[in-house]
Amino acid sequence: MKALLAVLLVLLTGLQYRLWVAEGSWADVTRLEREIEKQASENERLIERNRRLSIEVQALKNGLDSVEERAREDLGMIREGETFYMMVAPE
Repeated sequence: MKALLAVLLVLLTGLQYRLWVAEGSWADVTRLEREIEKQASENERLIERNRRLSIEVQALKNGLDSVEERAREDLGMIREGETFYMMVAPE
């Protein structure tokens, strides 16, 4: 009877260890759920960024207006006959 009790006690201890501490424990599952939520929000952010970039790529492929806008903003280019004025805000 003592041997059966000892085996059951060891089995119970092993199961409790697995439940609270080992891989697959409640704490581990909770941590993984938080990581999944964090990754899902990051994925949503990246999907939105990719959507905006895709729209921008299509605009650059299809029209000269977006190419001209990009040249004006990024490269500071102006058309022939235009005058460039730079306004400097006082500090």
